[in-house]
Amino acid sequence: MTGLLGKKLGMTSIFDESGQVIPCTVIEAGPCFVTQIKTRERDGYEAVQLGFDEKKERLVTKPLAGHFAKANAKPQRIVREFRGNGVTELQPGQEIKVDKVFTKGDTVSVIGTSKGRGFQGVVKRHHFGGGFRTHGQSDRERAPGSIGSSSYPSRVFKGLRMAGRMGGEQVTVRNLKVVGIIPDSNLLLVRGSVPGAINGYLEIHKVVAS
Repeated sequence: MTGLLGKKLGMTSIFDESGQVIPCTVIEAGPCFVTQIKTRERDGYEAVQLGFDEKKERLVTKPLAGHFAKANAKPQRIVREFRGNGVTELQPGQEIKVDKVFTKGDTVSVIGTSKGRGFQGVVKRHHFGGGFRTHGQSDRERAPGSIGSSSYPSRVFKGLRMAGRMGGEQVTVRNLKVVGIIPDSNLLLVRGSVPGAINGYLEIHKVVAS
């Protein structure tokens, strides 16, 4: 296995062997259930589909209910694929816990959805410096300034940084170190922060040295 699904529970800090404070994020990593096995012969690549966070059967559509029933697994709220070699050894419906995938000292990449900030201006969204605070202006402190040129090109280029909706995007934070595992509670402690709000779903991928 190369990864697991999880849920962000919050942040805390722990002490290492030398007494240094380590800020870390607490993630509820699993247990995940195998909902499908993809093979090279049938699908063209090897991967395992994992489900996380049990869901009530009455809230699941009929096609998904049949998919989970075929795998002999209960309905799950989130389903993702993890590619890797040797996944054909797993069985549909098999439970995978955090201590079977990660160990203390591993390096992981965490994928999550960033917090939605709504419609924001260029100062907050793109870190613009804003205008002068003096010289007679009264309403230009957080304005974007000119967005185009004169008679040429007489238009605004696509992709220009402007005000707009901020956040709510997929974000990947790479090379985070696993500083602790609590198998009894399915908890994974990684150094630093991860994307998203509390109770947001995450993908945790183990970084395999090449």
